[in-house]
Amino acid sequence: MRHILAGLMFMVGTGSAWSQSGELAELAAQTLEASGAPAVGVLRLDDGEHAIGVAGLRAFRGDVRVSEDDFWHMGSNTKAMTAILVARLVERGVISWDDTVTQHLGAHIEAIDASYGEVTFLHLLSHRSGLRANVNNVDMIRFGVRGASDKPITEQRLDYARRVLTETPQGAAETDFLYSNAGYVVVGAMLEAVTGESWESLMHREVFEPLGLESAGFGAPGSPEAVDQPRGHRGGMFGGLNAVEPGPAADNPPVLGPAGTAHMSLADLADYLDLVMAGMRGEDSDFLSVQSWQRIATPPYGGDYALGWGVQGGQRLHAGSNTMWFVQIVIEPETGSGAVVAFNDGRINRLQPAMVDAVRSLME
Repeated sequence: MRHILAGLMFMVGTGSAWSQSGELAELAAQTLEASGAPAVGVLRLDDGEHAIGVAGLRAFRGDVRVSEDDFWHMGSNTKAMTAILVARLVERGVISWDDTVTQHLGAHIEAIDASYGEVTFLHLLSHRSGLRANVNNVDMIRFGVRGASDKPITEQRLDYARRVLTETPQGAAETDFLYSNAGYVVVGAMLEAVTGESWESLMHREVFEPLGLESAGFGAPGSPEAVDQPRGHRGGMFGGLNAVEPGPAADNPPVLGPAGTAHMSLADLADYLDLVMAGMRGEDSDFLSVQSWQRIATPPYGGDYALGWGVQGGQRLHAGSNTMWFVQIVIEPETGSGAVVAFNDGRINRLQPAMVDAVRSLME
């Protein structure tokens, strides 16, 4: 265990005041050893108090230890943030929940399939639009290569929306649940068409800045010149593990932003989740009304998926991965408790057992 403990840091506190926690240090070390990941971060939320433990290395076979202040790629946990952005703009009167695809994109995209005529923000955010999961693999590659990716991001999202909205739906709107990254990209394109601003700009102004999430950003964290943040990892061709330096290959194409490109520190994530839980249990704030939080927390058409959150009884949960990172979030708004387990490793099947054990320990 010496190599694990040497790469270990742990902090606990309320807000930004931190002190050490041996319990979370031990859990991070155990999860690191059980998972085989380069690094692990664990976060416990307990009625406004936060505890963080981290263990391991920023890059496999490197010598820089992960820090409690490091940033982690959120993957599809970004979806809940996009839902919050929509709620903020609804409360400003810029849009409404029932605005349709054709209302905001009809002037920009010819030949939108008639089946999408009444598809709204609510359908898209709850994966009830009938849209496919993603554009096809060839188109996805095009969005990541030089040339396509040099175009303004708003043009790229409109192009992406055109490719999926002119296709025949994969399911019936409102009736069928089909998890769809494409649906969230269409949400981003709709917001951009209404406001004339990019989703990234809107997210910074409407969510990150008001909540003081100073570490929040987009894409793989850090720089290619130095191992100044954890690096994502993917499995090698012959079963090894490769660190991916920040750059175009270190994340999905930026066009997928609304579906999953955010990153932030565990401390900022804790503050964000505390606010989410407070809103979901009915505490009013200047940031969003209780009505908006309830809208976000409740599946609009039944089932077990709300707006960016899966629903299991009193818990809201979601996982995120861009195939190089894996972050699981579980929150219980009524009790103010929650758990996060983060890996800078995308081998989900291998990580899953260790993640489940860690979440169970954090929620006990």
